[in-house]
Amino acid sequence: MAVSFEGQSVVITGAGGGLGRAYALEIARLGGKVVVNDLGGATSGVAGGESTSFADKVVDEIRAAGGTAVANYDSVTTTEGGQAIVQTALDHFGRIDAVIANAGTMRYGDFESLTLEDLTSLLAVHVGGSWTVTQAAWPHMKRQGYGRVVFTTSSGGLLGNPSLSAYGAAKGGVMGLMHNLAEAGAPHGIICNGITPNAASRMTMEMSAGELGENPWSAKLPQYFDPRYTAGLVAYLSSKACTTHHGIYSMLCGRVGRAFIGYCDGYIQDAPIDADTIAAHWDRINDDTAGYSIVKNVTDEFRVVVAELRGLKV
Repeated sequence: MAVSFEGQSVVITGAGGGLGRAYALEIARLGGKVVVNDLGGATSGVAGGESTSFADKVVDEIRAAGGTAVANYDSVTTTEGGQAIVQTALDHFGRIDAVIANAGTMRYGDFESLTLEDLTSLLAVHVGGSWTVTQAAWPHMKRQGYGRVVFTTSSGGLLGNPSLSAYGAAKGGVMGLMHNLAEAGAPHGIICNGITPNAASRMTMEMSAGELGENPWSAKLPQYFDPRYTAGLVAYLSSKACTTHHGIYSMLCGRVGRAFIGYCDGYIQDAPIDADTIAAHWDRINDDTAGYSIVKNVTDEFRVVVAELRGLKV
């Protein structure tokens, strides 16, 4: 199925540069009408220096190429801001078909040097910003029986990094939000997925080498960190062509692949398992070569344990 956004309206937050800009250009190229949202300002999220120029430049690029776009400068961190962003799509294009929750800020450092304010600031943008815009679009998507939402999580949230405790906590929250909304949206035709992009952007370029720890592999293939490498994945997930939900997809060095959570078959018995028994079976509990399950949701884990491992029928 060819990917097309003809007749559709897409909101992209944080679209004034880097990944968001690449998404906006690609979706406009595929016929979509795009709301380019960007507050401007510092990548740390510290107030000051906000500018409409980031969004305006991307809108100008899209229009110069024959596409359709409008700028929006509201903050994703408030309910009112989220509503205003979606209302921009409704006012200009009459509908909202997809939300790409891309807006983000970055604060990093040793755990003991970060503050609670660092954490709450990142949570407000990453989790709060994903929440506000999606929630504003949600009733419109439910009424039309169709919608696509792409959330931006991170390997920092899925896997961890010693300098990203606050950022990773926020991105982990985004992952949790995606999993739950994927379940809530599917009966209404709203498909939710997440991505873990790896790309050069204003946010990442401001970090000096080594600030995220030693990684001998990170500089081996720099050409693949162009945001355009992630744009095709996001365009697909935002389109009618995508009918699968609940997925997290990693783009790294030109490789795209699905990430998943698996549960080892582990050890099972019919009496309370004390600490000594846990210790005695620790290798088996951790042995993913003896069998594991990729479950779809909370209920599906019960099915695996009750029906498959215990052999009981419901």
